[in-house]
Amino acid sequence: MTAGTNQSAHTSHRRMRIAMIGTRGVPAAYGGFETAVEEIGRRLVDRGHDVTVYCRRADQPVPPKYLGMKLVELPSLRHKVLETLSHTGLSVLHATLHRPADVAFVFNAANAPFVPLLRLRGIPTVVHVDGLEWKRDKWGGAGRRYYRWAEEASVREADALIADAQGIVDYYRDEFSIPTELISYGTRILHDTPTDRLSELGLRPGGYHLVVARFEPENHVDVIVEGYSSSGARLPLVVVGSAPYAADHTTRISDLAAADPRIRMLGSVWDQEQLDQLYAHANTYLHGHSVGGTNPSLLRAMGAGTNVIAWDVVFNREVLGTNGAFFSEAGALSTLIEDAEASPERAAEVAAALQERADNLYNWDSVAASYESLAKRVAVGYSTHRQSNGRAGVSTWSLPDSVSRHPSTAPSGGIPS
Repeated sequence: MTAGTNQSAHTSHRRMRIAMIGTRGVPAAYGGFETAVEEIGRRLVDRGHDVTVYCRRADQPVPPKYLGMKLVELPSLRHKVLETLSHTGLSVLHATLHRPADVAFVFNAANAPFVPLLRLRGIPTVVHVDGLEWKRDKWGGAGRRYYRWAEEASVREADALIADAQGIVDYYRDEFSIPTELISYGTRILHDTPTDRLSELGLRPGGYHLVVARFEPENHVDVIVEGYSSSGARLPLVVVGSAPYAADHTTRISDLAAADPRIRMLGSVWDQEQLDQLYAHANTYLHGHSVGGTNPSLLRAMGAGTNVIAWDVVFNREVLGTNGAFFSEAGALSTLIEDAEASPERAAEVAAALQERADNLYNWDSVAASYESLAKRVAVGYSTHRQSNGRAGVSTWSLPDSVSRHPSTAPSGGIPS
């Protein structure tokens, strides 16, 4: 339903109170949701809105305000399954006991159980559903069943759903017959990036291959390390990342890396200036993510002007378009790494084309405008609540191997009408 014209006109010009719930919060490191919340939230503040971001308690306390956003720091249980849910539960409790927001953005479909509490308090709620969490290898049977149920709950309870990739939109349309707002991520475009922070790591511009990822099975860091090890690459492989809840997978990666002196394991890198330099000056960025929709780390590499070799899946093909190079097993990656080193001119051409694509299609200002437009719509009554009852049982939907439409139609950040 849609509210009357006078109410809509009033809302379009007034300051809105917007809550952002369900992430680790800001300042962001290299996490997807956290980067999105920071970039979108700061722009919504610039557009005149009051933005509250709920943050998980960490070693260092967060400031009360950051880039104009109000930050609320709350604890969580340090557990793979309960960390997100415990923090979101406390965040929703805080949001309902204080002056209610005009709109809440809840990130991650796993947080769907708390959506009815927000709506009961009169807070229209939008859920960013993220990727296909129930397909992640790190979850056991109970975890996968929960995520599948959470998708169904999101479909039933939310006032609107956000997907960051066309493949996710297709999934929710096919599985649940529900419209989903296509709003992708943005990225910064880097030019003339300094190199001083590389020297601290003993690296030189163009002199290494890079992977940045959490060590989770569906991110295929082990396949990347294995593929690199079997290649004849002259340049070292720099691995940035860790996995607090995937000890066995981390051990496999560490063992593979320890057998090859060309591989450097840096662990987590939180310094954003140093990360920018690592992305911008890599010979290639190797991207193994497979189930998460449009990935911010992939966009970051494109915005930094880096040649990308990515896991062959519909989401990555959608983002990279015709200039992507793709692998689905270690042997194919070995060949692509060797080709990149053997043809530096071609690699530079691809890097420039990917940066231009990122600049044209993945713009944070456009993304923030889309979030603002959606917030205004749900604030005056637009809702898909109970439009679909969801669908229980085993999914028959399979992940496409490639994009079925022309890559030039990739999302620009706008909301379909």
